Amino acid sequence: MSLHNLTNAQGSTSKRKRVGRGQGSGMGKTATRGHKGQKARTGYKEKRGFEGGQQPIQRRLPKVGFRSHITKPYVINIERVPAVAELEEITLETIATVHTIKGKHERVKLIGKGAKDLAAKIKDERITTSGK
Repeated sequence: MSLHNLTNAQGSTSKRKRVGRGQGSGMGKTATRGHKGQKARTGYKEKRGFEGGQQPIQRRLPKVGFRSHITKPYVINIERVPAVAELEEITLETIATVHTIKGKHERVKLIGKGAKDLAAKIKDERITTSGK
């Protein structure tokens, strides 16, 4: 066995296709591009999603899939839940003792008549009131 036998495996390499080099090559004249048409021209480049003039599928289908990353606060109307207004100190923990906050909420907003009067009782920056 010779150490200098560095030939490629049989069938692993093939000659490069040389188009447009005469009729005898079998790839002359139209150079494997067919006859006329957009794809036969030089400089042809198909745009992504192009369907030959038909409306592309990404434009036929409706827009879908937007989700806002702005979280809305959990709203408590103090007219419906008067126990919140009667608390001495208003924090997320004290509100949880008198009212169940459904779901995961990081902020709470107090609304209703007299909600802005409770601003002095609020001891948590995650709680806001309606009005200025």
